[in-house]
Amino acid sequence: MNLQLQGQQEQTLFRMDPTTMNNLKSIQDHVTNTCKNHVNTLVRVETVDGDVFEGLLIHCERGILYLKLPSPMTNRGFVPGFQNDVVLPLVLFNLLAISLL
Repeated sequence: MNLQLQGQQEQTLFRMDPTTMNNLKSIQDHVTNTCKNHVNTLVRVETVDGDVFEGLLIHCERGILYLKLPSPMTNRGFVPGFQNDVVLPLVLFNLLAISLL
């Protein structure tokens, strides 16, 4: 679907500097490789916004880290054997630190 009005030109509001883009890509590749070596490990993740999460690192690919958070002891499901596991996807460029627990 083209939302551009006829006769009006597209205006770019933001374009990342190529050097910054290459630096971010390099950091993302490094963090992805590091995380892949620590799958199924308990970690603490801190974001640049100051949020802290602890859980099991279950997967990392395409710039996203997947963290399985501990489930509460109470079963909220209506079916026996229902899993309460929550998987939190975190964007790698928003991470400040990842620590082994």
